[in-house]
Amino acid sequence: MLPDRIALLLGRDPHLGLVAERLAGAFGDRPLVEQAAEPGGAEALTLTYRQAATEVSQMAASIAAGAAPGERVVVGVANGYRFFLLCLAAARAGCVAVPVNPQMTESEIDHVVSDSGATLVIRSDADLPRRRGLSAASPVQPDDEAALFYTSGTTGQPKGVRLTHRALTGTIRGVGLPRWIRADEALLGLPVAHIYGFVAYLELAALGIPAFVLPRFRPDDALDVIEERRPSIVLGVPSTYRLLLEAGAEQRDLSSVRLWVSGADVLSAEVARTFQQLGATVTIPLVGSVGEALFVEGYGMVELGGAVAIKVHPPLVGRFVDRLVELGLGIPLPGWQLKVVGPRGEVGELLVRGPGTMKGYHGAAEATAAVLGRDGWVHTGDLARRGPLGTVTFVGRVKDVIKNGGYSVYAVEVERALEEHEEVAEAAVLGLPDERRGERVVAVVRRMPGSAVAEDELLAFARDRLSTYKVPQEIRVVDQLPRTGTEKVQKARLRALFS
Repeated sequence: MLPDRIALLLGRDPHLGLVAERLAGAFGDRPLVEQAAEPGGAEALTLTYRQAATEVSQMAASIAAGAAPGERVVVGVANGYRFFLLCLAAARAGCVAVPVNPQMTESEIDHVVSDSGATLVIRSDADLPRRRGLSAASPVQPDDEAALFYTSGTTGQPKGVRLTHRALTGTIRGVGLPRWIRADEALLGLPVAHIYGFVAYLELAALGIPAFVLPRFRPDDALDVIEERRPSIVLGVPSTYRLLLEAGAEQRDLSSVRLWVSGADVLSAEVARTFQQLGATVTIPLVGSVGEALFVEGYGMVELGGAVAIKVHPPLVGRFVDRLVELGLGIPLPGWQLKVVGPRGEVGELLVRGPGTMKGYHGAAEATAAVLGRDGWVHTGDLARRGPLGTVTFVGRVKDVIKNGGYSVYAVEVERALEEHEEVAEAAVLGLPDERRGERVVAVVRRMPGSAVAEDELLAFARDRLSTYKVPQEIRVVDQLPRTGTEKVQKARLRALFS
């Protein structure tokens, strides 16, 4: 199915609740998903497109027995494909799906339930009202609210982001995947409650690409699956790829992978390059795997309904060309516009406008006005520099700019420099108040398993690679970093290490 056919199939009457039914009409009994069992969590699952559509219709009937059209339904079952189908079912019933990550604490989930004003909360099958057969889709308007996604809450209480049927079905573009990739299986272990994971499941289904789902990502399990099932696509977040390397990815046979995909945060070009070399361009009978894989990074946010731009690491171009695109966001996806506030060549805030823009934050008019302009441009809070031909270069978050003695220090630049050390798995850089310099640069480093790297060694390493004002004044070495349910580092919690 070509991307224009997808648009015709799903975009003629945008309705998230009709996606499963329409895809069943297109793909019938073709395999849709196979899911591994998760001890104490999601059950093993195998579904065709037709079976999934029936599941959605049955669950929609149950939801309609407990919530009226327009009311909010919190979905917080164990992560996995059934979670995704429940969200589609809520939309089919005309309700607003409110996905919550089951890894959230009870107080965090209570906040979402209270803030959203949910009528129905589904934490397990026992919370579903008694089923009453199949359900017809409740009529909706394209710009009606389809889902309420809550932000990760790294700097405060999560806010609900209102996304429409048009916005979510409009994320399905196909991005021109080649036939030799599209015919195979994709491996992923992403949280459905995160916009990246939700859209990934949605787009794979629309493209006819069977998914093998790990409800909870474990690097050893993922490496075993790649060697045994030979998927051609792997989707993850930056921590996915770091963990795979720590688990011995370079000693495993990953040559079946033609396309690696990363999103939700920044990934170093060095890591992307390593996985390109572990994959391959094609497998030739009697010859074996040849060439390198393609690595694609997506840029987006929940306020934009998913990815809006991609950065491509082309295979077989060498480190010099790869270095040229290391910091770039690449080009906008169809329908999206990127704009950097400020003179050309200088750093400014990145603004984005396009079809997946949120309607606003739930119950927060002031916060909405601060992010969503009347002209439709979303203030992302990310810093970028304009490049040629409509591209932009990502510099960092507005909140990750450290003002050190009058100089601007971009945390992401310091993090990348530290991560070049072979014993550093990950770095998090932040600014702390300083009476003399305004802010001082500090860093927390997660070391590789078994490493005994010392803080003094890392400070010396940083001095060799960074200007004096960018070098951290203090470094703490840890074995784990605190994370949100979407695997982003909670930098606010790291401040206690320096008190």
